[in-house]
Amino acid sequence: MARYEPKTAEPRQQARWAEADAFRTPTEGTGKPKYYVLEMFPYPSGNIHMGHARNYVMGDVVARSKRAQGFDVLHPMGWDAFGLPAENAAIERGIHPGDWTWSNIAAMRDQLKLLGLSLDWSREFATCDPAYYGKQQAWFLELLKRGLVYRKDSVVNWDPIDNTVLANEQVVDGRGWRSGALVEKRKLNQWFLRITDYADDLIEGLKDLEGRWPDKVRLMQENWIGKSRGATLWWTIAEAPDFLPESPAGEPNHARDPVEVYTTRPDTLFGASFLALAADHPLTRAVAEHRPDVADFIATCARSGTSEADIEKAEKLGVDLGIRVRHPFDPDRTVPVWAANFVLSTYGSGAIFGCPAHDQRDFEFATKYGLPILPVVKPDGAGDDFAVGDEAYTGPGAIFQSDFLDGLTVEAAKAEAIARLE
Repeated sequence: MARYEPKTAEPRQQARWAEADAFRTPTEGTGKPKYYVLEMFPYPSGNIHMGHARNYVMGDVVARSKRAQGFDVLHPMGWDAFGLPAENAAIERGIHPGDWTWSNIAAMRDQLKLLGLSLDWSREFATCDPAYYGKQQAWFLELLKRGLVYRKDSVVNWDPIDNTVLANEQVVDGRGWRSGALVEKRKLNQWFLRITDYADDLIEGLKDLEGRWPDKVRLMQENWIGKSRGATLWWTIAEAPDFLPESPAGEPNHARDPVEVYTTRPDTLFGASFLALAADHPLTRAVAEHRPDVADFIATCARSGTSEADIEKAEKLGVDLGIRVRHPFDPDRTVPVWAANFVLSTYGSGAIFGCPAHDQRDFEFATKYGLPILPVVKPDGAGDDFAVGDEAYTGPGAIFQSDFLDGLTVEAAKAEAIARLE
């Protein structure tokens, strides 16, 4: 058997594919079923690496498999080429960002072709091409006309080297995924899309993917859609340090104003043993102006990852702010207010109530800092002496030790609690 020589065999076979235009997707109907394969577009840094090979080989396996099964497969390639990273790289080299970007694209195209991928290169485009971003701008203006985009202030992950905002998933161990710079938290005025206006339809559509997409991926999509049902609560401040000033007009959640909390578990309110605020919550920052330990805590949180995965893996840390608030259903009962590293200002109002008996993150936090763990949901068949063990109980059951909610199921208790709050 002849020895396989990739340096001669690969170019020879790829030349045959190119001459036959083997991977061009038909534009006219052929009667065959259609299949679309799209991997994440690469950023044109100038060189591919093993991550690129892994990503595009996996996609190519799918594309080739579907072709073998009789599908017309659309498998295109594009370049995620717009934005400040390209500008910064061009500034460093003293060249025009367009020249730098297009030369990198040419180099990486040649490198990718060496992999023998079954791509339809006739469909190639780059996001910095006016023919592409002009369509994006027109789409944005249509959304604006329909009231589906708006502006507001929000805390973001800021990369001081790339001078750009990063998604939570682009912060790795507190550093920008591309530049490696320590990420800062900044409040910026930015555009938002009203995705939640379509949340019900989007979540309903996920049901069509049952059995076709992994459960984990569908759950990630549902979390990204961000639809949640719950209640907004106001916890009146009962005790606070003397150094906290009276709140400026028009600034809720600051200093001595009641603390706003959004929750999807109002059924567990009687199990609350603390409030936890985000590190950049206005009340946390107000205390930090007088307490160096709180200021240090804020700085530590600003350097940490903010993705769901990062928060789940990280040790639960906090600092007592020296404030107590009144329980919304029992004004004679107060709970302490902490700042915690697992609370994000981007969720709700940046404040939660902690029910350690029925939420694992709250359980870990309460266990670490010696806070009370008060069970209020007992499994079927359990008595009123039910207590949680080494982890929170998050299953179904009946409400107990909860005044007017006693005896209700979890869902019925949620509805009753919301009705009382309204």
